[in-house]
Amino acid sequence: MNHLTIPEIETISQIKGETDKKNLDNISRTDAYFSYFKRNPDIIWSFLASMVSRNGGWNMCDLEGHVFREILEPKTRKDLFLTFERANWLIFHDVYPQLLVYQYSTKIKRPMFHLLPYFKCSEFIQKEWERYWREGNHERLTTALIINEQNVIHRPVIQHPVYKKRVFESWIFNVQDWLHFSCVLFPTCGGELYGASVNGFKSLSKRINLGKRLSRILTHPRLFPFFFEFADKTPHTGSRNDYEQYFKTETSRKTPLLRATFPVIQHNHFQYEDWSKTRMISPLWLHFPARHRHPIHLTDWYFEKSNQLELILALQKSAHIKKI
Repeated sequence: MNHLTIPEIETISQIKGETDKKNLDNISRTDAYFSYFKRNPDIIWSFLASMVSRNGGWNMCDLEGHVFREILEPKTRKDLFLTFERANWLIFHDVYPQLLVYQYSTKIKRPMFHLLPYFKCSEFIQKEWERYWREGNHERLTTALIINEQNVIHRPVIQHPVYKKRVFESWIFNVQDWLHFSCVLFPTCGGELYGASVNGFKSLSKRINLGKRLSRILTHPRLFPFFFEFADKTPHTGSRNDYEQYFKTETSRKTPLLRATFPVIQHNHFQYEDWSKTRMISPLWLHFPARHRHPIHLTDWYFEKSNQLELILALQKSAHIKKI
């Protein structure tokens, strides 16, 4: 670091401190992404990240809701929670310093992206930030951030031997993937739900494609104000009641609050490697727009899936099937 100025060294230290502080749990991450977007509304990815992070919180809390507590053994639920948590922690650990470096650059009106290697960011994303500074292409930056973050978690989480065996090759994960229970939802205060479902979560290209589809839904000119209103008005607790409270018909499904349910996890650091040095960037990822093959309005779909979950629970109870 001897070629850095003292202000630069101080800035790196401050950014690391702020990232660690806000990478505490799903609630703090979600709030940090949304607060950042309100300060830097040109960085659309940050709003997308906050909405996807909300879904991560609901997925975690669902594990302790009445359905999954009956279907899944405590160990299975713990493994699923730790997988969600690890992936979200890794993404935030990687991307939040990037966001703060950009914010710092706008403040002093000159690019400071030469600081990114000190946060172990990929060469790919460093170049993309530099390009964004020159060209201001919002859509390309959003896509680049989606590509980067999905690559960041691919080997340490999706392909990690422990998570792979316990989670991604498990019966429950594959059934959930097949039934599209893992769905990213964008709610409105009018009780409507929009979004897309995750099918083939283990596939890097499918996750990137999903991120691009979600970005298109979120930034739809007619829908964006409704999603922003929801995010601004509704504190994130991790409970599905955050958005079910706006439904016109009452739901019976109750999920707990995240901070009343899960402890703060102390994450061990990991062997860092720059994914962009060993993995080819597919032109499909960066240059081809995502297409919606399914409807994006999911209110009716949501009720149907909720009923299916209740049906699975009833069948399990009547057949006296053991928990997984």
